[in-house]
Order: sequence, then structure tokens, then C-alpha cells
Amino acid sequence: MAGSTDRDANRALRARFDEVHGQYQQLRSGLDELQGRLADLRITERSDDGQVTATVGARGQLISVELHPSVYQARDAQALSRKITSTVQKATAAATAAMQELVAGYLPANSGSLDFLHSGDFGSLLRRADALMGHDGGRRD
Repeated sequence: MAGSTDRDANRALRARFDEVHGQYQQLRSGLDELQGRLADLRITERSDDGQVTATVGARGQLISVELHPSVYQARDAQALSRKITSTVQKATAAATAAMQELVAGYLPANSGSLDFLHSGDFGSLLRRADALMGHDGGRRD
């Protein structure tokens, strides 16, 4: 009887290993493609009045800022500064969302990494491991 139980447990473990290994292989095979897509990602946003155009990369890094000649007519440096800042912030937020969407296509749906990308909660990276180990992950309810 014990031998049968051991074989069943081994089969279940092997099936789980095969599932995890398959997920890893899928992630690994798409990594080069994902890196290329992220390197090529450019997001461009314009201010509401069209006077400021900002382009950022996948990590929100500023690539370029273009100013329409009409910005010089107002001669309000503070307003222009605010307009540039808000336009860059809008582009960065859009780049973050686009990056999350791209990466999500390469991660398993129940992945702690995917949860982290959306929430920024470092605890989500270890939540599954904590559950398997019987830890509460340091959470205090």
C-alpha cells in the first residue's frame, strides 16, 4: 500500500515539475523577443494644447522633448515647465502600462512576478513560496 502511495506522489510531483518546466521553457524561449520589443518600445504623448511632445522608452526614460514654436509667445517659464513635466509623466505612465502588457504576455497568469509588475508589491514575488512553506510572508493582519 505504501508503495502505491509513493508512486502516486511521485507521479504528482513529476506532473508538477513538467508543468513548471514547461512554463520556464516558454518564458525562456520568448526572452530574446521580449528584450527586443522592450528595446524598441517608444511612447509619445502630447500636451493637451499640442505645444509639448515627449517621447520615452520602455522604462520611462526620456528620449526627446519637442516644443512647438508657439510656446515662446506666452513667455511663462513656470507654466511651460509644468506642461513639460506633466507631458513627460503622461508618457512615462503610458510606457509603464505598455511594458507591463508586453511582459505579461510572457509570464504565467498566476505569477508573482506579474502581480509585482502591476502592484509594485515586493511581497507578491514571494507569496506563492510563502504559502508553500507555511509562512505568512511577514504580513500582520
